[in-house]
Amino acid sequence: MLVTGALLSAGGADRDLRGDGAGTQALGDPAPLDPTVEAATPEAQGIPLRQADLDDDEPDRASDGDESAAFCSPSVDEAIASGDPEALVVAAGGGSAFREGVVAGRASDCISLSHPAWDWVVVNKQRPIDPIDFVPELVAPATYSPIGAHLDPSAAESLDAMTSAALDAGAGEIGLESGYRSYDTQVDAYGSQVDLRGTEGADLTSARPGYSEHQLGLAADLVACDGTACGTMYEFGETPQGQWIADNAWRHGWIVRYEAHTTATTGYEAEPWHLRYVGVELATAYHEGGYETYEEFWGLPAAPGY
Repeated sequence: MLVTGALLSAGGADRDLRGDGAGTQALGDPAPLDPTVEAATPEAQGIPLRQADLDDDEPDRASDGDESAAFCSPSVDEAIASGDPEALVVAAGGGSAFREGVVAGRASDCISLSHPAWDWVVVNKQRPIDPIDFVPELVAPATYSPIGAHLDPSAAESLDAMTSAALDAGAGEIGLESGYRSYDTQVDAYGSQVDLRGTEGADLTSARPGYSEHQLGLAADLVACDGTACGTMYEFGETPQGQWIADNAWRHGWIVRYEAHTTATTGYEAEPWHLRYVGVELATAYHEGGYETYEEFWGLPAAPGY
């Protein structure tokens, strides 16, 4: 997303969704976006763009002042001011260099993994969204969605390119089952899972309110479709579409967020349908580095529980 205009006033697009929270089978008619809602910059909402201006620092990050100044160069500062996350990563030397700078602490004066309006933000069971009522800029992708789901603009554009590429490659049609989900909708989604599975079972498949990547507008739950006839998310990983996504999502800036055998780190069961948009540069570094969790990629502790 472009960070300028990244927040909307309360009351933007919301859905009546029921099901799991990290990846949800969504039901009900979506509410349309309110054209009267005016976008506001993060600064106007009291969210500074630079890490040095935030009240809380990234945990366990130490850096030498000279190294931090070298990373937080004028070109990086200029990219921060532009609000373009992909341009910022490129200005820092590309996905791998950006990651290395963050992990080593050399980016601590200018980059935050907690800022909800940057594509690389980390949200997990130990890292809630701050502010908790964050609402991103939202658009409806061209990709078919049974509920009319919305995404962050960059994520929507990338999703459309990815689903078109899958179709051109002969993998078949892909639909967007669930995209943006508000805090209030997540209250209902998580509560329904607690009623169905109990708290322990719900926490394996549903994010608690304020801890869901869907609230960022950067998460997409996918389904295999034939026209407007779509399967369920739970079947997606075994379909030609799901297999193509597993191999190629990174080319379009997406990662499969909850892979098999990573529950001890993520706290969630495998969800091959749940994709997270991080941008092409970082997704390429993630893929080429052989990472299986976003926590490992950023050198963060495992987050299996709240």
